[in-house]
Amino acid sequence: MLDALGPAGGKAPDSGIIAVADHGRGKTDLIPLWAGEGDEPTPDFICKPAAAALAAGETFYTWNRGIPELREALGRYHSRHFGNAATPDHHIVTGSGMQSIQLAIQAIVGAGDEIIYFSPAWPNFPAALGIAGGKPVPVELEFDGAWALNIDTLAAALTPQTKAIFVNSPSNPTGWTADIDTLTSILNLARERGLWIIADETYALFHYRAARAASFLDVMGESDQIIFANTFSKNWAMTGWRLGWLTINPSLQQTFENLVQYSTSGVPQFLQRGAVAALDEGDTFITRQVARATKARNLVCSALMETNRVHLARPDGAFYLFFKIEGVSDSKSAAFDIIDQAGVGLAPGSAFGLAGDPFLRLCFHRRLDHLEEAVRRLIGWIKNR
Repeated sequence: MLDALGPAGGKAPDSGIIAVADHGRGKTDLIPLWAGEGDEPTPDFICKPAAAALAAGETFYTWNRGIPELREALGRYHSRHFGNAATPDHHIVTGSGMQSIQLAIQAIVGAGDEIIYFSPAWPNFPAALGIAGGKPVPVELEFDGAWALNIDTLAAALTPQTKAIFVNSPSNPTGWTADIDTLTSILNLARERGLWIIADETYALFHYRAARAASFLDVMGESDQIIFANTFSKNWAMTGWRLGWLTINPSLQQTFENLVQYSTSGVPQFLQRGAVAALDEGDTFITRQVARATKARNLVCSALMETNRVHLARPDGAFYLFFKIEGVSDSKSAAFDIIDQAGVGLAPGSAFGLAGDPFLRLCFHRRLDHLEEAVRRLIGWIKNR
């Protein structure tokens, strides 16, 4: 019987998020807040260029690294938002942010190599690393009314087998967001030990204290070993498009082009036309989405805190609330109960690693009336425990 083994023998673990989602799918009057996406479809200004390109017959093999127009648009996007004068050769177009991470792992990790990551964490990264034959090593974020990374704890976790540090900031699921000093400290450790950094800054523009979160682009030098993995999914409501990109030193361009060639052989060209429009015309859409998420965050946090039985850190970035309820120790069981008894779908904290229990994750990137009803139901479930 096939045992879901990766090429280096790593087992593909079941997803705790999918298990809960599968339990709730099809239930009537359910408000699903378990997935990491908003509830708005991709806007027309992105869909129309893709549809036009499809109708025009752009259905053939294309550039493995991405069409020139899209890589140029990525350069303009980075210049506007990060002050980074990136050229097209700094970017590789991928078939999703998940593939960006997989390619980064393939490029730098051999069997038995360790990568440090911060837990609670999006489970896809450690799972992908394990499938590739690497060893994911969690460093737990500290929680005391706020999430924080202890740099001494990170340094103590490094071993001769450590190859890289994976940094997701702003974080899924906690909303933890590294400041400039923290990023500098991580980068200095990487420089001292000759380590790579895989930087997942997907939610950099979903930030609630400034126009964007701090980035390694603010502190790095041209020779630093940093691979940025990103996606079109979150900023532009494009989760179903499966489009992402890597930002790299141009010296790595051919390496990653080869990895794309031997995996997907490139992203459909007509989809890339939509991505160009997203980058060049989508800033107003992003601003509107962040404003909407800000209202949603404040609504959910304030309502749950009023119960005096919920412990949370108001997230600085991303669009998730990671919270725990007094008296709840088994988040998986609680998530199933909340679906059955309250009609609200949440992701169990246990899906995000051992440090995630007993938390629950709620995606608040939804219309306010749905969130108001979801919170009302949750509060009722909490009070009846």
